[in-house]
Amino acid sequence: MADDEAMFRAGIRAVLSSSPDLEVVAEAADGRQAVQEARAHRPDVVLLDIRMPALDGLSAAAELRRAVPETAAVVLTTFSEDEYVTSALEAGVSGFLLKSGDPYELMSAVRAAHDGAAFLAPKVAHQLITRLSGGLMARQRNTQARVDALTPRERDVLALVGEGMSNAEIGRRLFLVEGTVKVHVSAVLARLGVRNRVQARGLGARGGHRCG
Repeated sequence: MADDEAMFRAGIRAVLSSSPDLEVVAEAADGRQAVQEARAHRPDVVLLDIRMPALDGLSAAAELRRAVPETAAVVLTTFSEDEYVTSALEAGVSGFLLKSGDPYELMSAVRAAHDGAAFLAPKVAHQLITRLSGGLMARQRNTQARVDALTPRERDVLALVGEGMSNAEIGRRLFLVEGTVKVHVSAVLARLGVRNRVQARGLGARGGHRCG
């Protein structure tokens, strides 16, 4: 475990030592020492505070990933801001816990990391889900707005692209020559901001209307 507060390290040691399947093999007061101890002991899991001298926890997690890839890293911190969570996940941590959380969460996170799984504190998981779902809803609204901005004929073409039809098949359905269909498809791709028919097909399936 790595934390610059000796009192906190003692508390964590007491929590983990209460479980017979968990053992603290080394302690560190900063991120640099944490990496050194991990190299020496090759533990299954390293607990890291985010703000530490010499090397912060996120930088230590990234270095551990390179130096001892078999060791999982779990962040234990007082900070739950989105940028910390995102940076921790990008650094390859297996868990993100809050120091204000339940001690059983800590033990569960260590076991999960040991088993190759991930563990987020409930509060952190809620924040992450809320942010991701908010972004998804915004993207869906933007997609629908772009589809609604198409002309009626372009929406007909998009709907049939969404059904997987070729230009020739769309032409027969809409009574258009294939060259005209190609022009409409190109216009749809440009107006929706997608690169190919595969991407447009997904938008057509979700946002296009059926034409019969």
